[in-house]
Amino acid sequence: MSEFKQTFNSSLGKKLIMALTGLFLCTFLIVHLGGNLLLFKHDQGFAFNSYANFLTHFPPIEVIAYILYISIIVHAVYALVLTLKNRSARPVGYAVQPKSDASWSSKNMGLLGSILLLFIVIHMSDFWFSYKYDNVLKFKEYRTDLATNVTTVGEYVPQVADFERSISTENNVEIVRVKDIHARVQESFSKLWYVAFYVIAIAAVAFHLLHGFQSAFRTLGWVHRKYQPIVYFFGTWFFGVIIPIGFALMPIYYFYLSLNK
Repeated sequence: MSEFKQTFNSSLGKKLIMALTGLFLCTFLIVHLGGNLLLFKHDQGFAFNSYANFLTHFPPIEVIAYILYISIIVHAVYALVLTLKNRSARPVGYAVQPKSDASWSSKNMGLLGSILLLFIVIHMSDFWFSYKYDNVLKFKEYRTDLATNVTTVGEYVPQVADFERSISTENNVEIVRVKDIHARVQESFSKLWYVAFYVIAIAAVAFHLLHGFQSAFRTLGWVHRKYQPIVYFFGTWFFGVIIPIGFALMPIYYFYLSLNK
């Protein structure tokens, strides 16, 4: 046990924990983007509101969510510890900075991580906290005619204080009543400053992942000449380009809609 503890207290151990939590967070980004893509459906928030309710009320997902929160905290804390340790090992900078092949993102992981941490706090307080604990969100009622598959939407006022969601069928009409987090998305992304901050944070995600994804594989020793191009491709194009663009398009799209109401 002492050897195990000593290993994870070492610099290498901390890097291993950062690598594992970082890869877990990469997996979360894929799932989260998949959910966000529902916002592009022209269904007045039906799919996204149902998805948000599922995430917050399905027990296995809730367990994974708390693992996610812990991973974010551990990843951030260990990143700070390693950064401070590296600086203390060389308290006086070089008089002349030597040339380095390191990328800009690898040299500025601390700055990028700080932007991301600030973004996560603001983002979760605006959406996750509002959905779970703030009673300001309204409710929507979706009525779908099962014969024609036509859905009509209206406001719904719950008759009980702890109402979350209900599904029923009356006269061949499916009635879904659910909390309207979609309205919060529309409201938040109608503000230019919020959209700008969101896009800047997503750019930080892109640069953070450009270095972090490949670095995690190197730390774990999963480096092989045969598979290195695959890791490079996913780190550069999938996590560094495609996923950030997918996230950035959403606030831009909703801001555009708000301007054209």
